[in-house]
Amino acid sequence: MGMNAVYNGAQDCPRVIPVFPLAGALLLPRGQMPLNIFEPRYIAMIDDALREHRTIGMIQPEPESGRPSATPGLLQVGCLGRITQFAETGDDRYILTLTGIARFRIVEELSVTTAYRQCRVSYDDFAIDFIARAGEDEVDRNSLLRALRSFAKANDLKIDWKGINEAPNEALVNALSMMCPFGPREKQALLEASSLKNRADVLVAITEIELARGGSDPETTLQ
Repeated sequence: MGMNAVYNGAQDCPRVIPVFPLAGALLLPRGQMPLNIFEPRYIAMIDDALREHRTIGMIQPEPESGRPSATPGLLQVGCLGRITQFAETGDDRYILTLTGIARFRIVEELSVTTAYRQCRVSYDDFAIDFIARAGEDEVDRNSLLRALRSFAKANDLKIDWKGINEAPNEALVNALSMMCPFGPREKQALLEASSLKNRADVLVAITEIELARGGSDPETTLQ
């Protein structure tokens, strides 16, 4: 899915962004994430984003330690996404698609009057995200596909193998990272991988661990 806006580097991205904390959710550069927005605070967030730069930051909350908090902490790395599809449902919901732009690191969470949270962020550690298909030649595609076949067979997953075989390495690695039913820690490891090759290697390692355990966590679901 293309974008009308062009993001050639950190200078093209907003430094203060609304953030959407969602455990187990993973958005990666040029990946696409469907969202069903229904909470009033996030309806307001989308309304404001559409009036401004059409971007929001997807990030995971910190894992709960002890008693759940009404305002959990945030992990430090997330991904900026642009709203590239948008629809109203007529029953106070928005259905939209976010297309990933680049990862960010939180500099500080701001004190704001909005119901949703906002952060000042930096993209400086993730300059590679602005280069489409960077590092594709270094990905061990055969190992990745072997792991995927084993995982799909063990979990009785239906796979579009024609689409898989035709996908370039970046699209393949990132789409599988986003779609596979792994837990929040694994998703964060995939997000923070230093390169496409590293992400592919992490994806294969996680898949092999899940296979050794006898399959995926039954409490996780495909995004």
